[in-house]
Amino acid sequence: MTVNILLFGARGQVGWELQRALASLGTVRALARSDADLTDPDRVREQVRNAKANVIVNAAAYTAVDKAEAEPDLATRINATAVGVMAEEAKRADALLVHYSTDYIFDGLKSGAYVETDAPSPLSAYGRSKLAGEEAVSAAGGRHLILRTSWVYAPRGKNFPSTILNLARTRDELKIVADQTGAPTSAELIADVTAQVLARLQRADGPTGTFHLTSSGETTWHAYAVKLLRLAAAKGYALKATPDRLIPVTTADYPTPAKRIANSRLATDKLRDAFDLTLPAWDAALDRFLEELPHEGPAK
Repeated sequence: MTVNILLFGARGQVGWELQRALASLGTVRALARSDADLTDPDRVREQVRNAKANVIVNAAAYTAVDKAEAEPDLATRINATAVGVMAEEAKRADALLVHYSTDYIFDGLKSGAYVETDAPSPLSAYGRSKLAGEEAVSAAGGRHLILRTSWVYAPRGKNFPSTILNLARTRDELKIVADQTGAPTSAELIADVTAQVLARLQRADGPTGTFHLTSSGETTWHAYAVKLLRLAAAKGYALKATPDRLIPVTTADYPTPAKRIANSRLATDKLRDAFDLTLPAWDAALDRFLEELPHEGPAK
């Protein structure tokens, strides 16, 4: 059976990779923000109905975590209301909805990695909007995959490693938070795993519902930055801030409008067991990230 896939958020970090990864499964209609305004529920509904898709993949989101504290209604319209419309239309058309969520739905107080059944308790407007999106998907009652991930990055878009590299080019010293733990996860991995899961579901019935999808292992923002700059220096990036000039600080030392969670670890056992997947270590994709990211040439 030919699979028709409707993709929202085609120009975001994950959406860009999904266009490549999903192409082997069928026909992909990729919508960017200019094609589908997620603040307009009627427009979202129209796009879904016109597409007549078997699979709807939502990689679009309001992701400005700090800005969401001042724009909670806008974050909710994009991350929850629009998602609810997609879920309702997917149910009506008997289509599968794939939706991405986040570690921010938790409060970070658990000592171990979060499992899918742990009770959510978001600390920020962004986290609350993403949780509301999950709840809207579940309430619609259709077939769905909610894939929670964390610390997403890619060679395109705004993300932690890109920001660190930009700052390291111009500053002699950087202060990096060292008391938050998680698993940096590449958009490429998220897209590839999504395609593998959908291919499996295409061949045979399989589990749906909520799954955690991150790289394996864990690190802190500080250790992540140290590893990144060591690799970048070895590849000839022109950096003023060397790895030994990354100063570890606490979350309290670096206040932000939105509260950050100390523990972002998500247990991926359920996903790995259900789909027989092996997830690479968190630092496995950093080489590729640095190769694909434009830089200013070798240090002098």
